[in-house]
Amino acid sequence: MQVSREEILHIANLARLNLEEDEIEKYTKNLEDILNFADIVNNAPIENLGITIGANEAKNVFRKDEIKVFEDNEALLKNAPSEEQNMFKIPKVIQ
Repeated sequence: MQVSREEILHIANLARLNLEEDEIEKYTKNLEDILNFADIVNNAPIENLGITIGANEAKNVFRKDEIKVFEDNEALLKNAPSEEQNMFKIPKVIQ
């Protein structure tokens, strides 16, 4: 599919892009490649294809959420840069 210089400049204007002269040619080629590929996909043969909802039949498998008590808190906190009230102390993230 052919893309004109004016179309590229119009798209660049909508996207608030300031394109240099050499970029216009590059973007024209790239957009033509994208549109040609989309045309190939749109014209792909789909006769006699079954309906698919997903690419495979895999389903999410969740484990049961169980609380496990960790007995050795001292060993866990040994490598913490800072701890307070038997918990990791981290720097404030939100100011």
